[in-house]
Amino acid sequence: MKNIYIIILIIISASFALAVYFNYFYYPPLPNMLPSHWNVAGQVDGYMTRFWALFIMPFISVGMFLLFLLIPKIDPKRANITIFRKYFDNFIVLIIAFLFYLYLLTLAWDLNFRFDMIQFLSPSFAVLFYYAGVLIEHSKQNWFIGIRTPWTLSSKKVWIKTHSLGGKLFKTCGILSLFGIIFPTIAVIFVLVPVLVTTVGVFAYSYFLYQKILK
Repeated sequence: MKNIYIIILIIISASFALAVYFNYFYYPPLPNMLPSHWNVAGQVDGYMTRFWALFIMPFISVGMFLLFLLIPKIDPKRANITIFRKYFDNFIVLIIAFLFYLYLLTLAWDLNFRFDMIQFLSPSFAVLFYYAGVLIEHSKQNWFIGIRTPWTLSSKKVWIKTHSLGGKLFKTCGILSLFGIIFPTIAVIFVLVPVLVTTVGVFAYSYFLYQKILK
């Protein structure tokens, strides 16, 4: 566990180091306004001042890390989290690494490298979705991690069956996201649509399964 936290702190420290360098030492200075958001077509549709464009992702990474550290301590079912804690910790590393990769892409864009943002994000989403499936398959009942619907939280059997299905579906979403690399013009479809369908599907599945058990 400690080794995982060391890796996370190294990644976050690297993001802050890059932010400091490009905000205070890079020459010639970057423009005062930098791209900060891309739409689903991969086009820039939002800007921030240089300071916030460079530092917001490191700050978000710190916030996410602290939140993930807090969850196992405040969850009423935290004893269950300890059962699959190694999978949860690995997921934290992937989230922080994903944010750092996104940060590197935005920096590359700020340095006038041009590419299809959604296409370049597709492999990172693939890894994230696939491992989310692994985490879901191993998660036990808790209030923060997994597919938390009123019905999975009310029935252990519904939780187990829903997470068994949900884990497989999220792994499939990860595999489908890879097609975004091959078909960049419709990459957003391979990344977003399967996840949206899966989310709605497992929500409905947990409800109907709970009703079936009641009957």
